[in-house]
Amino acid sequence: MAVQLDPQLMDILACPSDDHAPLRAGSPADPDADVLTCTSCGRGFPVVDGVPVLLLDEAIPPVEAPPSD
Repeated sequence: MAVQLDPQLMDILACPSDDHAPLRAGSPADPDADVLTCTSCGRGFPVVDGVPVLLLDEAIPPVEAPPSD
């Protein structure tokens, strides 16, 4: 199930890291995942019962891109 948050809330949510980049719904691997992904660092923040968990300690590390040939 994809994250369904109010568009106004999505406009103000940002990654809690120092760069404070905007977040987008889903992950690169699964656009329907219940996660918000930082557009800068790539960390994923889980959404639990409709509430984003914006804690760096709870973040999902960014997925490394496979090496290109």
